[in-house]
Amino acid sequence: MTSPEEGTPPRRRPQQRKQVLLRLDPLVYDALARWAGDELRSANAQIEFLLRRALAEAGRLPRDTGPIPRRGRPPGGPPPGPPPT
Repeated sequence: MTSPEEGTPPRRRPQQRKQVLLRLDPLVYDALARWAGDELRSANAQIEFLLRRALAEAGRLPRDTGPIPRRGRPPGGPPPGPPPT
């Protein structure tokens, strides 16, 4: 049985972020969470930031790696509230 799309390359699904179970010493996690809070990141974002930095310093970060996805409120207009008088 042949498909109507035979001869065309298969469509690629958008890449999803990988989920990884990570076991850390509780004191290491606490220090990481404090550091992340100081930089206004989640612990997960801090881990990814540090891993990317270590890979880049070692020359092992793939060239086609995209930027870290920005989380939170998108940049926009003035903050909500009454207009200044």
